[in-house]
Amino acid sequence: MTVIAAPVDSADLAADASATTDRASELIAAVAALPAGHPSRAAVRDRAIEAWMPLARHLANRYAGRGEPIDDLFQVAVMGLIKAVDRFEADRGVEFAGFAIPTIVGELKRHFRDRTWSIRVPRRLQELRLAITAANNTLSHTLGRSPTVADVADHLGVTEEEVLEGLEGARAYNATSLSTPVNADGSTELGDTLGGEDLGFELTETRLALGPALAKLDEREQKIIALRFYGNLTQSQIAEQVGISQMHVSRLLTKALAKLRGHLELAV
Repeated sequence: MTVIAAPVDSADLAADASATTDRASELIAAVAALPAGHPSRAAVRDRAIEAWMPLARHLANRYAGRGEPIDDLFQVAVMGLIKAVDRFEADRGVEFAGFAIPTIVGELKRHFRDRTWSIRVPRRLQELRLAITAANNTLSHTLGRSPTVADVADHLGVTEEEVLEGLEGARAYNATSLSTPVNADGSTELGDTLGGEDLGFELTETRLALGPALAKLDEREQKIIALRFYGNLTQSQIAEQVGISQMHVSRLLTKALAKLRGHLELAV
């Protein structure tokens, strides 16, 4: 048997949606009317939160696709909804939706501000980054050109150094993995292109300092150092060439090396 579905009446859908909203508003009013210690308040509060869940999900969906899982965003939105329910004061004459939406959106924005930075930077710099972005957009329209650092600083009432600090901090928002391929076939990663410690620089500095240090030794000490380390002679061979005992060569060599170390430590 073929079942033919009845046509959907848009007016009926609108009426159902309106009834749902009215019921959610009634629950919020009921929560506000009950004192904090009333035995029924917790149950009514839970029903009110559940009734306004579609609003939280709708606002969370607005921030989807920005690098955060939608389930996490929904949880953040629910936390904002709970805060709105607990803080709402019906006697102020403001509808709950008008109070809840800024509260939930604020929680979502705070989540992105606090959780999505690749490198942790002070909140002051995070907020300054947002202010600089807004100032750039505003000044680009009013000036008809890209604003300078001085323009942004004057607009925000801060120093140019603070603007530069905020721009530098903004670079921490996104990071690139060291495993990112940097060539067409993917055989080379970004980490492979990073340099390592080059010990040659330290050796070069030492050699540059060695010449003046050697010049401060007396002639016999210089000759013994040259024969031992440049001529690769033993202490006995050096003693024969210099005409002194091997023990004397050993003492002179130890004394000369101590002098060299002292001069190099002062020079390097």
